[in-house]
Amino acid sequence: MSTRDVPARIGDLPPLGRPANSALLEAGITTLAQVAAHDRRALLALHGVGPRAIRILDAALAEQGLAFAR
Repeated sequence: MSTRDVPARIGDLPPLGRPANSALLEAGITTLAQVAAHDRRALLALHGVGPRAIRILDAALAEQGLAFAR
């Protein structure tokens, strides 16, 4: 899947950028609840998800009373 074909936003995820969105879509992650089921290290291992995306996801999780898995 080309990043051009990836939507700018997915489900209730915050805007992350197309490479991170593509990586999350390929991993089947489309909601913050699904993000919370993973730890930071596992998400960082996805090609396209970097520290900036993790910071954005962390803030969005905190707003919903959620956190990354440990």
